[in-house]
Amino acid sequence: MGRTHGKRQLGSARPRGKSVGVQATPLARSLATGVLACSLAGPALAQAPQETTSPLLLPTVEVTARGGVAPGELQPAYAGGQVAEGGSLGLLGSTRALDTPFSTQNFTSQLIEDQQARTAADTLINDSSVRLTTGSNGFSDEFQIRGLAVPAGDVGFNGLYGLLSSNRVPAELIERIELIKGPSALINGIAPNGSVGGGINIVPKRAGEEPLTRLTTTYLGAANLGAHVDVGRRYGSNNEWGVRFNGLIRDGETSIDGGDLRSNLATLGLDYRGERFRWSADAIFQRDETDEFRPQISILTGVTEIPKPPNARRNWFPGTTLTQQDTTLATRAEYDLTDDLMVYGAIGYRDGKNQQIFPVAGGIVRNGDFTLRNSYYDSYSETLSGTVGARWRFNTAGIGHTLNVAYTGFQQENGNAYIQSSASVPSNLYDPSPLPIITAPRTDPRRSNFTTLSSFAVADTLNFGDRAYLTLGARQQNVDVKSYNTTTGARTSGYDASATTPLAGLVIKPLENVSLYASYAEGLTRGAIVGPSYTNAGAVLNPYKSEQYEAGVKVDWGRITTTAAVFQITRPSSAVDANNNQGYGGEQRNRGIELSAFGEIVPGLRGIVGATFLQPELTKPAIASQRGNDAAGVPDRTFSAALDWQTPLEGFALTGRMIYTSGAYLTTANTQRFDAWTRFDIGARYRTVIADKPVVFRASLENVFDEQYWLTAGTYVTTGSPRTVLVSASIDF
Repeated sequence: MGRTHGKRQLGSARPRGKSVGVQATPLARSLATGVLACSLAGPALAQAPQETTSPLLLPTVEVTARGGVAPGELQPAYAGGQVAEGGSLGLLGSTRALDTPFSTQNFTSQLIEDQQARTAADTLINDSSVRLTTGSNGFSDEFQIRGLAVPAGDVGFNGLYGLLSSNRVPAELIERIELIKGPSALINGIAPNGSVGGGINIVPKRAGEEPLTRLTTTYLGAANLGAHVDVGRRYGSNNEWGVRFNGLIRDGETSIDGGDLRSNLATLGLDYRGERFRWSADAIFQRDETDEFRPQISILTGVTEIPKPPNARRNWFPGTTLTQQDTTLATRAEYDLTDDLMVYGAIGYRDGKNQQIFPVAGGIVRNGDFTLRNSYYDSYSETLSGTVGARWRFNTAGIGHTLNVAYTGFQQENGNAYIQSSASVPSNLYDPSPLPIITAPRTDPRRSNFTTLSSFAVADTLNFGDRAYLTLGARQQNVDVKSYNTTTGARTSGYDASATTPLAGLVIKPLENVSLYASYAEGLTRGAIVGPSYTNAGAVLNPYKSEQYEAGVKVDWGRITTTAAVFQITRPSSAVDANNNQGYGGEQRNRGIELSAFGEIVPGLRGIVGATFLQPELTKPAIASQRGNDAAGVPDRTFSAALDWQTPLEGFALTGRMIYTSGAYLTTANTQRFDAWTRFDIGARYRTVIADKPVVFRASLENVFDEQYWLTAGTYVTTGSPRTVLVSASIDF
């Protein structure tokens, strides 16, 4: 998933890799050994004499064949510049979308900047199959992809889990957002939180060929001011060394009255690109302090009518605070042993901390009443994540093969401290009470669980003359989870289990610009530990699998690409038998159709449009009478459309976006349904030159009509963001 800018050498493999010093656990040693092998080989190669090439041969060296990119390079941007032609698929490497047997989307930094995104979530909602179930300025960005939950902690960084903030990803560090829809355990292994709706991968910024020094000032919400510095340089006789720095300071009221968001971000990206050796490293420091963050609450399942959403500018838990801090170090290395065989390794470490005043409320009733208890909820997580692997390209009987093998490891320790107020008070959504005082002393978080995920994967992609691709693979995954009492430190439960997840995908190209594809993929979720209210309390449930069948067609019309996909995802769900034993006897089946188009419609008019139709059916519910009902909190229709028009006035552009989400049911009983909602955003952009310096002015108005609506994944709800103003000015020095 790394990025460099070297020219492609004929016949070379596409690689990846990283290396950093970490604690000497067995997992760390096994990962570091592979990475170190790449790193030790690198310096010698980096100092080797460069090949001299006659100028007459240059056209044969700089290859732009539509099947691949240079080692370590990103896939090129498609017409219009908002979406890339393809992206990285973890184990399978970088692949053009038309050659991929899955539904994918790859958003560029140009789209992120022009839409003035603050986090990855602001860009991902351009895809109709992705919806945010939490509001901006809340505790975290939680997603729903194809109707299934994908928490913030399952967002990858250069193909590795657990290295980004478990709350949200700032847009300022992002070069690309790579989205794959549906379960994909083969690609990067089991996600830490077991999500199977899809995968999100963040590609960090790297220095470009041209020097960059950019200052961007922003105004957001009511009075939130910010400054962002982006500096990139390349050094060396062949620009082989790159440095990219991004720094952000932001402070002031955003979208909640009386609230304050103070953001600090510093990222440093280094990279080296040699003839056969490539290396990159990232350091990220992120700290957000929020007063009055956007709250969440549950609705009582027995209500006869869902309460009306309150004013989104108010906090119905007045007095909440949240401090989030994350530090990440990661490195990747890759080395071409031959033109067709590449080895790679990557490893990263993250230290994350959260401190918050986090009220707990009983479920709200129709008139908005609830009972409120205050609490401190502080937590930490330490994560070590890495991979080593090899990619080999060869031919047998005229059939091309790309053989991939990889080992992936993940270790994470989580801890928390939860202190409640002794008293509770009555409150109301529309007339909230002050938070009760917490009299107990605040304590440091202590270990609550320790997770180790390790896996070995192998996959082979067969190429039949660039007109058909067959991918077959499997990943053997082991899950080891230990839980601890945060008061005594004693181990309370745990399990060690394993499972194998296969994948099969076929792409047939009757024409160079047309792809017909079909695939079967499995997702894996670690098993739960049964709670105390069941007969089999303390029992450890095995990891469970989700299955997806998908078929579709992708057509590149030259300046516009259209896609259509049909899919079915089946996922086990919790069920309780007649003896009150909890297990996985239930099943949810999501069947859907996705339609999308992106590119340049006519010169100067570009856009992204999508529609998703979903049937989230309970096929084996815990309550027999609910068979055939919809799953709770899953909309059956979602639409997204974004247009960007370069007007006849030089440098002046207008933008617009529409996000529609149909209603969803409060519970699996399907008796109460949330209202559908539609959000409209508009904006303008002006590019000019002032004192010989390129300048871009941007202005946006999100939720133009100040629509008030619930964001939900079922009974747990929060309000969507109110009408929000964003203004920025960027200047390149």
